[in-house]
Amino acid sequence: NGVPQQAPPTPVIPHETQAQKDARMDWWRKSRFGLFIHWGLYAVPAGAWNGKTDYAEWIREEAHIPVKQYEGFVQQFNPVKFDAKKWAKMAHDAGMQYLVITSKHHDGFNMFDSKYTDFKVTNTPWHHDPMKDLSKAVRGEGMKFCLYHSIMDWHHPDYLPRRGWEVNDRPATGANFNRFVQYLRNDVQQIIKDYKPSVLWFDGEWENTWKEPLGTDLYALCRITDPKLIINNRVGHARNVELGDYSTPEQTIPATGLPGVDWETCMTMNDHWGYNKADHDYKSVKTLVRDLVDISSKGGNFLLNIGPRADGTFPPEAEDHLKGIGAWMKVNHDSIYDTTASRFDSLPWGRCTVRAGS
Repeated sequence: NGVPQQAPPTPVIPHETQAQKDARMDWWRKSRFGLFIHWGLYAVPAGAWNGKTDYAEWIREEAHIPVKQYEGFVQQFNPVKFDAKKWAKMAHDAGMQYLVITSKHHDGFNMFDSKYTDFKVTNTPWHHDPMKDLSKAVRGEGMKFCLYHSIMDWHHPDYLPRRGWEVNDRPATGANFNRFVQYLRNDVQQIIKDYKPSVLWFDGEWENTWKEPLGTDLYALCRITDPKLIINNRVGHARNVELGDYSTPEQTIPATGLPGVDWETCMTMNDHWGYNKADHDYKSVKTLVRDLVDISSKGGNFLLNIGPRADGTFPPEAEDHLKGIGAWMKVNHDSIYDTTASRFDSLPWGRCTVRAGS
């Protein structure tokens, strides 16, 4: 696929003292609990393809769907039941303090009105920008609005490497990774300016084309565009917290937490991130509450995921689970918000958190 050239350099990462970083991270550290939302074109096939029903947001890659065929989902995506205020209220009533939603996943489809591609939600029959309404609704509930943005892109003509299975369908001839990096930077600057997210949650950074200097440049660009922005550690290829602001264990809770490091466990409510209509294997409310308690007791945040349906609604099980968690949080939220890790290595009867002054 050729060796990509480095993107144009950005100014250096803004200097900040530890006290300044602590002030920037303060709301995030106090929040402890957030909602993750994976929503995009992949909700249309709902996890099913050619008789198999175990796909979700990776369906184009895993089911080997040619890009032109995948583009056909654009005209099928029409979430007329989407209600930004309802989504935000459900998250708030569950006790969540922030919401992170996919502005672009690995399939390259922009869930906002991008100025730099036609492969976007405003070109569906819906002709709507859900990020505009959702950012307003989330803030209206007193929560922080945040965005997930994939570095990897299976649609952009300049992204490399190509998938091995699509070598004949979409050859890499003429692709220029440096051009893709500029596109990515343009998109990222737009979402920061237009939607003012409190966190940018990057992903898809592990392929060999995304070199660490590119991650450093992107982190710097984000911090310069909005000095208060918080950025996860997946902005850089090595996924190290020396570049990002916090670590991101996935589908797992570190046995002893990550002492001295800000961290957030992201986890699915069932077995998939994106919507899969056949997946009814939901964790119990009891299990999810215990996960929240366990993570808080180890000094971490819990980012719990839902994959909405193509019509713009949450699966009924997800709604019920949010209500169940909310009932517990209504009584016990003081043991979660604004707490730090337990001072005990272990306790035979449960978990412990610490509040300032206690």
